[in-house]
Amino acid sequence: MSNLSINVAIVGDDELVLGRLAQLIAATEGLRCAGRYADAASALDEFLVAPPDVVLMDINRPDANGIECVRRIKETCPNQSILVLSNGDEPEVVFGTLSAGAVGYLLKQSSPAQITAAIREVYLGGSPMTASIARWVVGLFHRPDAPVQGYCQLSLRERQVLELLAKGFRFKEIAWELKISYATACTHIRHVYRKLRVNSRTDAVTLHLRQCPGWQVEARPRPPQLVELLDMGEGARIFAPAGAL
Repeated sequence: MSNLSINVAIVGDDELVLGRLAQLIAATEGLRCAGRYADAASALDEFLVAPPDVVLMDINRPDANGIECVRRIKETCPNQSILVLSNGDEPEVVFGTLSAGAVGYLLKQSSPAQITAAIREVYLGGSPMTASIARWVVGLFHRPDAPVQGYCQLSLRERQVLELLAKGFRFKEIAWELKISYATACTHIRHVYRKLRVNSRTDAVTLHLRQCPGWQVEARPRPPQLVELLDMGEGARIFAPAGAL
């Protein structure tokens, strides 16, 4: 490994974390920090001129914005290898990030030795993952056949609800996004669970991802922060953007 010289660019919105990662890379034989960038736009300006060997992307909030950052880099630099460091292990987050083009996924509790080893593995063509993430990915192929018939029976509205669940929307955010009441959103979610024969969001989303291998998280704003204005009883709760009050 001593003959390797791997240029690593770091992308993320937490300056403290970027600084620590830069120090780790600088202190590791065979690795060199090629730059620190706060977002995809600033990174791409330099990647087009001098692409790094590996991009280490710190996703502080593993949501659609972080996934979109991965996608933007891959669309502009399709051969760029991206290793994600995240604190989120939700199936929809992992699947969305990998679908966007990341080749590796580590959780933030990974040790410095695990992070530097993963960088080398990516450079050599591998796809390192935290053990729990790798087990989940493998588990997708070991489960019994999904209840495809139930999935096909979902109505258009129920599919819309499931899509938003997969994007990480909370129940009240789904109601806001689809312009329906909270009670109606909950009813649709119950119907989705019943038809898919699942008991949780994670199981429903995992099934959705298995049925839609090309699924991607779109770059779209999340609903505003919502606060409850009035509880009408029986789930008929009314929400409004916090800034509108």
